[in-house]
Amino acid sequence: MSDGARPWVLHVDLDQFIAAVEILRRPELAGLPVIVGGRGDPTERAVVSTASYEAREFGVGSGMPLKTAVRKVPDAVFLPVDAPAYEAASEQVMAALRDLGGVVVEVLGWDEAFLGVRTADPEALARRAQAAVLAATELHCSVGIGDNKVRAKIATGFGKPRGIFRLTAENWFEVMGDRPTRELWGVGAKVSKRLADHGIRTVAELAAAPREELVGEFGPRMGLWYSELGHGVGPAVVDDSPWVARAHSRETTYQHNLTTREQVSAAVRELAEQVFEDTAREGRPVFRVTLKVRYAPFVTKVVGKKLPEPTSRREDVLAAAAALADRLDGDREVRLLGVRAEMVMPEEDHVERTPVRGRL
Repeated sequence: MSDGARPWVLHVDLDQFIAAVEILRRPELAGLPVIVGGRGDPTERAVVSTASYEAREFGVGSGMPLKTAVRKVPDAVFLPVDAPAYEAASEQVMAALRDLGGVVVEVLGWDEAFLGVRTADPEALARRAQAAVLAATELHCSVGIGDNKVRAKIATGFGKPRGIFRLTAENWFEVMGDRPTRELWGVGAKVSKRLADHGIRTVAELAAAPREELVGEFGPRMGLWYSELGHGVGPAVVDDSPWVARAHSRETTYQHNLTTREQVSAAVRELAEQVFEDTAREGRPVFRVTLKVRYAPFVTKVVGKKLPEPTSRREDVLAAAAALADRLDGDREVRLLGVRAEMVMPEEDHVERTPVRGRL
């Protein structure tokens, strides 16, 4: 007789991870609005890395300028980013998940991972995962349960904080049908607006939209993917092979605007030097260089250049970045620059990750 076990995907997501790590180190901050970002100085140009739930109640969110955050919550506690501390905590979390036994762990970042498992009781495993993480780190997490990665990832949001939620084909439209497309994993503000231009505002409307209409708007690959996303369809295989970076990037928000071409060129060269060193450590050649610029007050542009052939030569990468810098508007002040170098992938086959919205 069958024991009723079947394949499941669980998405484990640490609650307010960075803020939680900081509060563990400073217990007196529990219950206070805590905002982590930059060097912890809200008068400087930097963005919020994370905010505690208490700060989020005032509308503070990741990516928001610290200067905006302090206007929303003048009494908040601002702390600098401490990446090594978060990496150490993350390693403990992932080790605790691997020690559950019988699960495949695919790490997505510091604070989240997919678990692949065959079980008759995924909620019981979710509770075990929460208990294991808490015992190992004193950190709380939420767990989404799904029959694929897309549904598991979205389910986690319904479980926060410290909860568990199951989202499958059986309850997909009941839970998600009337919700805006913006709540789908991988649909950002720009895509949701483009969908709205076609009269597609909810998940159910996206699922019902003609595929040829979506392909016409987004192209054959992404159009079909958005169509499937409306149905909650996605990959179900959890892969524990080491993640391989496709690119390295560096960016800086300047405390004072860059006002001359010479300043911009020097800053781009410095970032390109750093990015080249990152790619050199990977030992893989670069085939594309991208430059991101944010003009004052807050207009962002991205320009890219595919190299004639993949290269591991420093001078080629620096020359490509310099050529992109020459294309910038020399009459506008610059507040942020970023350089990204995309690398040739290794010969080995790697399972393609679920598409998500990226940034430089």
